[in-house]
Amino acid sequence: MTDAPDPLVIFTPSGRRGRFPAGTPVLTAARQLGVDLDSVCGGRGICSRCQITPSFGEFSKHGVVSRPEALSEWNKVEQRYKDKRGLIDGRRLGCQATIQGDVVIDVPPESQVHRQIVRKRAEARDIVLDPAVRLHFVEVVEPDMHQPSGDLERLRDALAQQWGVEGATASLGLLKRLQKTLREGEWKATVAVHTPAEGAAPRILEVWPGLREKPVWGAAIDLGSTTIACHLADLHTGEVRASGGVMNPQIRFGEDLMSRVSYSMMNPGGAEEMTLEVRRALAALLAETAQEAGAEPADILETVIVCNPVMHHLVLGVDPVELGWAPFALATSDAVSCSAAELSLNVHPDAQVYLLPCIAGHVGADAAAVALSESPQTSDDLVLIVDVGTNAEIQLGDKRRVLACSSPTGPAFEGAQISSGQRAAPGAVERVRIDPETKEPRFRVIGQEAWSDEAEFDASRITGICGSGIIEVIAEMRLAGIIDEDGVIGSAEQTGSARCVADGRTHAYVLHDGREDGGPLVSVTQNDVRAIQLAKAALTAGAQLLMDRMEVETVDRVVLAGAFGAHISPLHALVLGMIPDCAVDKVTSAGNAAGTGARIALLNRGARREIEQVVRRIEKIETAIEPRFQEHFVGAMAIPHKSAPYPELGKVATLPAVSYGGSGGGGGDAGGRRRRRRG
Repeated sequence: MTDAPDPLVIFTPSGRRGRFPAGTPVLTAARQLGVDLDSVCGGRGICSRCQITPSFGEFSKHGVVSRPEALSEWNKVEQRYKDKRGLIDGRRLGCQATIQGDVVIDVPPESQVHRQIVRKRAEARDIVLDPAVRLHFVEVVEPDMHQPSGDLERLRDALAQQWGVEGATASLGLLKRLQKTLREGEWKATVAVHTPAEGAAPRILEVWPGLREKPVWGAAIDLGSTTIACHLADLHTGEVRASGGVMNPQIRFGEDLMSRVSYSMMNPGGAEEMTLEVRRALAALLAETAQEAGAEPADILETVIVCNPVMHHLVLGVDPVELGWAPFALATSDAVSCSAAELSLNVHPDAQVYLLPCIAGHVGADAAAVALSESPQTSDDLVLIVDVGTNAEIQLGDKRRVLACSSPTGPAFEGAQISSGQRAAPGAVERVRIDPETKEPRFRVIGQEAWSDEAEFDASRITGICGSGIIEVIAEMRLAGIIDEDGVIGSAEQTGSARCVADGRTHAYVLHDGREDGGPLVSVTQNDVRAIQLAKAALTAGAQLLMDRMEVETVDRVVLAGAFGAHISPLHALVLGMIPDCAVDKVTSAGNAAGTGARIALLNRGARREIEQVVRRIEKIETAIEPRFQEHFVGAMAIPHKSAPYPELGKVATLPAVSYGGSGGGGGDAGGRRRRRRG
């Protein structure tokens, strides 16, 4: 009879995990695993910087059941701190709580030493301004006993006569404050009117006394499964005055979408719990972004949200359980309009929210936003648009026909499930070059302009490697002959490099070893390569399915979209085989195309009608039930591909013909698992 293993602790959002003896403080476990958990008081429960949030329930992705008794009981130090300074309900102090059983622990952004950078920005784009919210200055007729009518009725008359706004309605909340406002302005007022489309019924959102000179605001939100980005725009000028981003707090319920659907299935009230978390995050992000712009949250009068179908349902409070199996039925695929109050957003109480339409069960409003931004339906040449993320959305088309699908790539591209991986934050390796002769690397980290072989580079600031870094280092390893076509890392003898070290039964490539100076070991293991192979194979297989349906073997150009896609080198994407073969100069980045689409919909109400019509013409392909997905997936496990020719890549790069005895690492089984994830 063997002793039971030590408890397993899993930290999110980093994904770091390990087993520790019962009684180990959470802070100690975090430090040993290299988790970014702050503390300046030496673990005495004074500074509170090590606050953590335990998550309880059944987490199928991790194979863990996390129960409340997995942490030690609340103690006097925590109670004293809560009494004196306050502690959010559900939070614990990492220096006081000890591990007693298997547990999932979330490290909130404010407890991280290096706050993570959400690299989503408002791309420069010309947009014809036609917002749904407009301000109108009116002069209202004063009350007259001989012509009795209400203040609201006379305000409506003023809007109709002076601005041609007919039949405006108003909420009870506005009616309560209307009389005081009109009299304060001596019957002159500025009225915010929301008209979602030409001919639609207008709605009065707010009335201010006199002439209002301050702007009113709209928010464009890209609600991703991993990150949330918000751009705050002046609805009069269209100028984005502030942008902000946070990690999606739902990540502790599962790194990918299907894990969250599974959490909802296995935990009663799980969907409601995730809805509450994401709405809180949205409200906090809106308040933070408003503060940056020098605005009040109450001045935000409209919000446009784009997101994938699972996030779409969860933010609306709809259980996403039906998206867990075929036929992947959406509660609605149409655009959704509601009030901000219905979503508990911390903005004007009568502010309106618009969610773009979804294309299909796993191709959501974010893909519709990309279509709005990039307009494949108007392209003269055949364009492949890949929105790279935890769940990749792929579109292929031209002015004749547009196809779309999604492919579950998982979080590896964003640094999760990677041994030295982390999300994009200061200190993360983001660019890599390897000399093909010496096999020696040079790299750059976020927060430093200098490369590692330059005198001004500060090696003490290295913390790990992020998504763009892991893609580049593996592609560079292939170019340098450190890994073969099947992704197998060679030994020191095979590659001629002492950086290739034994790692159990396989090998790893050491990118940076800072252990002598108390820093981290940043290496690429065989499991890291496999994780990227699985992710990129799913991406490529989805693209090839669309090409099959279009009956083409090549595409004219490729657009990499998404915050992560903006940081991918086209050459390295081709070497890795993330995309079909294409001339390197025809591979471009669209930046955060989904966020741009959200901003277009915010600032131009006609664009909303346009995309609502376009998505109905897009043909949807469901990768989970396509027979050839498995075949394409297995071929795409090779780097760049087992059978597809890459002649355009061959014009700019030579891939060494090396073989280290691998067979692709069981790509067929992995592909089978990916096909079943939605079934």
